[in-house]
Amino acid sequence: MGEVGGSTGKRTAFDRDWTKGNIFRNLWSLAWPMIITDSFWAVGLTVDMIWVGKLGAASIAGVGVAGIIVMLAMAARWGLSAGTRAMVARFIGAGDEKGANHVAQQAFVISGIYAIIMATIGVFFAEPILSLVGLEADVVVEGAAYLRIQFVGSAAMSFWMMGEAIMRASGDAVTPMKVTIIARFVHLVLAPFLIFGWWIFPRWGVSGAATANLVGYSLGMALTLWVLFTGRSRLWLTLRDFHLAPNIIWRIVKIGIPASVMGIQRTFGRFVLVWVMTPFGTLAVAAHTLAQRIEMFLYLPGWGMGMAAGVLVGQNLGAAQPERAEKGGWLAVGLVEGFMLICAVAVLLWAESIIGIFSTEAGLVEIASTFIRIEAAGYLVVGFVAVLPLCISSAGDTLPPMLFSLLMIWVVLLPLAFFLPQVTNLGVYGVRWAIVASVVAGAVAYTTYFRMGRWKRKKV
Repeated sequence: MGEVGGSTGKRTAFDRDWTKGNIFRNLWSLAWPMIITDSFWAVGLTVDMIWVGKLGAASIAGVGVAGIIVMLAMAARWGLSAGTRAMVARFIGAGDEKGANHVAQQAFVISGIYAIIMATIGVFFAEPILSLVGLEADVVVEGAAYLRIQFVGSAAMSFWMMGEAIMRASGDAVTPMKVTIIARFVHLVLAPFLIFGWWIFPRWGVSGAATANLVGYSLGMALTLWVLFTGRSRLWLTLRDFHLAPNIIWRIVKIGIPASVMGIQRTFGRFVLVWVMTPFGTLAVAAHTLAQRIEMFLYLPGWGMGMAAGVLVGQNLGAAQPERAEKGGWLAVGLVEGFMLICAVAVLLWAESIIGIFSTEAGLVEIASTFIRIEAAGYLVVGFVAVLPLCISSAGDTLPPMLFSLLMIWVVLLPLAFFLPQVTNLGVYGVRWAIVASVVAGAVAYTTYFRMGRWKRKKV
């Protein structure tokens, strides 16, 4: 194996070879820290919504729609990280840590450019972006206050996400978990003080929720960079011999663009879905927002398991073990399917109690609880949709997942979301059934392609 950090000659405590040994043990060892990490991300967003929910339906709707736009920006950033993850994992699997370090250096250049662009867009275009959906004026005001601060925070978020992607791809899932726990703890403690003006803090409402996130992002970025550049992770980064490498940047972007398009259009599809939901009133938008936050939390184990399987795919392909890579993917799908079956039963039995955590407004509880009960039907195939795209993308084969995602959103989800309420007696609930149909379509597409095995031969 090459030298850590490219040329330091020192070793870290993270030299485990993920291309050998028991696949289940490797998968679980990588997955549980990722699940906890992603859970803390979701807990942050969910707790924000609990506090904001006490400010009223307009605040819930505004923050919910603004949150979708923030996720749109993060989706683009996540896609660029896909190229970094695929290349770093391949180099690590092949034992070339100097090459992995060089890729990471170029990835941070991309992060800086992205951060500047997104912060500029957010500061100057918050209100116009929200107004496009046709929201009521009070919802736009609340959402814009939240959105502007979140986009400023995207600069710190960009470097944090890239650093986390590098650590995970190298095989270190524990350190990003520790960083996220610390950063999110600070955010969670600070949020109610800034939202409600407790103690010596001003009452900033939804702006307080966004500011608490900004503080958390900045802390997460600082800790991540400190870990990477002081040799406290699997890959010890250094700026030694740093130079711009347009060919590496292009390879990262080339792999990442389809993943970015996939994430952007998926999140943009959710944005359009809000536009479809808006004519049904603020309560429907608020219920839709709450349902999405709950579903995001339930999907986290699937994403964590998918990320872990993706790391194993990348490293095993780098080690010329494609069949071992495929076994890890199928095993991850099976584990997620079992978990989501339990979640489906829980939602069917206790939907009102779950929604009651966020709001006790009778009309909102009624609509939102029905929303998540309908969505439970899609839980039965979530494992295929959550895991297999990450496995395929981590192999560097990002174009097919992008195409399948386009199919799910623009051919199945949005047409059905528009027409079902019009041509059936389902009303607003037709939108939720459209979501279920799109998940099923995606499961069929991803499963078929993964079984074909073309992703195993992808060169990065």
